[in-house]
Order: sequence, then structure tokens, then C-alpha cells
Amino acid sequence: MQYKQLELKKGIKLHTIKSDKFKTDLISVFLTVKLNREEVTKNALIPSVLRRGSKNMQTQEKINKELEELYGASFDCGLDKAGDNQVLKFYMETINDNYLPETNENILKLSLEKLLELVFDPYLENDCFSKEYVEQEKNNLRNIIESKIDNKARYALDRCIEEMYKNEPFGLYKFGYVEDLDKISENDLYKAYQEVIKNSKIDIFITGNIDENIIEELKKNDNIRKLQDREPKYEAHKIERREPKKENTITESMDVMQGKLVIGLNINIDNEKDKYIVLMYNNILGGSATSKMFQNIREKEHLAYVANSMYFRHKNAIFINCGIEIENYDKTLNLTKQQLDDMKKGNFTEEDINNSKKGIIATIKGIEDEQDTMITYCFGQELSQTEVTLEEYKDIIEGISKEQIVNIANRVDINTVYFLKN
Repeated sequence: MQYKQLELKKGIKLHTIKSDKFKTDLISVFLTVKLNREEVTKNALIPSVLRRGSKNMQTQEKINKELEELYGASFDCGLDKAGDNQVLKFYMETINDNYLPETNENILKLSLEKLLELVFDPYLENDCFSKEYVEQEKNNLRNIIESKIDNKARYALDRCIEEMYKNEPFGLYKFGYVEDLDKISENDLYKAYQEVIKNSKIDIFITGNIDENIIEELKKNDNIRKLQDREPKYEAHKIERREPKKENTITESMDVMQGKLVIGLNINIDNEKDKYIVLMYNNILGGSATSKMFQNIREKEHLAYVANSMYFRHKNAIFINCGIEIENYDKTLNLTKQQLDDMKKGNFTEEDINNSKKGIIATIKGIEDEQDTMITYCFGQELSQTEVTLEEYKDIIEGISKEQIVNIANRVDINTVYFLKN
């Protein structure tokens, strides 16, 4: 892939990823704002209201008709939490012009215009959002927030994060809180939207077999031209040092058939490059089917239906997840701590290291196979203010030694133990 970036205005960037692997072009607009308790629910509501209509496409029916005329283009939006940031995401996918009949139309240009209109020129009534649209989407968001308890594994992870980062932005639930919804009027939400457009970090990604002319078309776009320079209010990813403390144990009861054990780990590192070693550490600990968690807790001792770990690179934290019988809590916790101690002592093999490297490098090679994965990789680098090519990434992984992994292992400590039982 050929990746380039261009600052359109202060705080607003265009990212182009050229690749001839795909028959489609994918356009994305990301609005990144810092998470905060007062605005998190309003910001979560904004994408779903914007998708309902724009200035020239006032209804879902009109939007669908326009998409059909773009040879069946698709539009979607979503919400993410990236470190201490909330990211409002909007996507438009369309067939590449090279695969269309001879025509004077420029489908990529037209698709870009439609997406920018949906994000930056919304449908308004009486100088604010439509009351009908807002009330309907408030009900939809209420259902999303209330249904988070249905997925017990995800709920347990969210609760562990909430406890581990209590009174910190990362501890907030990205979809917000039910108690906020009734207070949000169409006027309140429109004001919140205007603040997001004025202050957010804006990143526009265009991927596919794209022509450089699209850059000039974007610069001339009315919705881009009306945007102002800004000092974006977001949190660039940085190295955080969290001092070791007595581990916090949280136990909650619910009507569950299976216990959910989540353990939050801090990793105290000195620089961005150490994160690649942490990635290796996590892969050996619980990030693969050959990992210590999977082999020893699930396969050998049969203590867990699920036993793995996930590395949250943006916060430099690892979360261990185990789905267990309630009565196996103490055994599982003790055996998990033993795996952490074994990592500190270097009780893992060169084969473990090589398997980990192969798995990570296979994942790196797969990044170029999906357009949204390429965008995710480049956006992560943008937020962490790093520039590492995929080839450099593979070389870094190849060069990691056992000594480096053991060094990282000895910087790991348990912050929070969360257990959901019946």
C-alpha cells in the first residue's frame, strides 16, 4: 500500500491509502474528541442522528435512493473508544471507477461529496436537529446501553475497565448512560454536534485504487472549505506510568450460569518501542492458541471454557479473560498468577517465542488484505504520533529477544481482579 497524509487545515488531515487489490473505494471520516462524562452520551447519539438525513437527503429513503444511483454504494456509521478518546466514525464504500462502464461520472468524487454532506451538513428543523429523529435515536441508544448486560463476557470486561480506570476518561462507557438521555433535547444535541465539528480532530481516509485528483476535489468541497482551523480537543496516545498498588478485587453477583473472571494488568514501560515487546509478551501469555493461559488453564487443567488475554495498546494495559465454573475461581486465579510469575522467571521456550512471532507477522501481513484494517492501522499510528511501515513492523517483531520479553514481564503488575458470579 502507498500511504500519504496531507494537512488540509490545522487539526484536519487527509490520509490516502492507494492499493490496486480492491474493486471498491472506502472513504472514512473520523471525528475524535476527548472522552468526558458530561458529553459522552450526547456524542454517542450524534452519529445515529446524522445518518437519518442531510440538507439535500432529508430522509432515509432519499439517502438510499442516492446510494443506489452510486451503483449501490453503502453508508454506515459507528462509535469507538481509542484510549481516552471517543471516535465518531462514518463510512462510504463504492465501486471503483475503473470497474464501471465508460461514463463522465466520477463515482468516488460523488460518493465523497455525499459522505461529507451527511457528516457536515445535517438535516435541520428550526435551526436544530429534527425532534422526531432525536427521540427515535434516543430510544435506540437506550436499548443499546441497557442490552450491554446481555453479553456477560463483554459486560465483565467493561466493568473491570470501569473499576480500573475509575474517575478517568477511559473508564467511561463509549455509548454513554441511560440517565443522561431524558435530559437531551434536539437543541442540546445540535449544540453538542456544533462543538464536535468545531473542536474535534478530523481525519479523512480514502482507500483503494485512487487517483491523485481526488485530493484537489476534496480541497474544493464546500463542506471542507467551511471548516475552520482548530486546536483539536483530543488526547494523543502517550506512555503512561501507573505505580504498582495493592490489587483491587471486585466481586458482583448476577443470574449467570458461568463465572467471568477478568484481571486488569498494568505494564510500566519507558517508550513507544516497548509496546512491540508487550505485544509479544501478551501473545505468549494469552493471546493465541499456543499461549500459556490457553494451554495450562484451559487445555491441561480444564479450569476454563475460555482463557485468553488482550492487549489494549492505546492504554498499555492487558486484560485476562476466563470463563469458568464458579467454584473454580480460586484455582483459576492462583494458576493465572503462576503464569504471570513464570513469565517473569523466563519459563517459556524459544518455540513459544517463534510461534508468537509467526502469529503476529501473519496478522501484519493480513493488514493489507482489508481496506478497513489498513485504515485502523494508519489511524492508530496517527493517534500515537508514530510512523512505522508494515515492513518495519515485521522487522521489529523478528528482532525481539527472550531477554526483552522477560524484562517486560517484570514490569507487569495486577491492578484489578473482577469476578462476576451467580
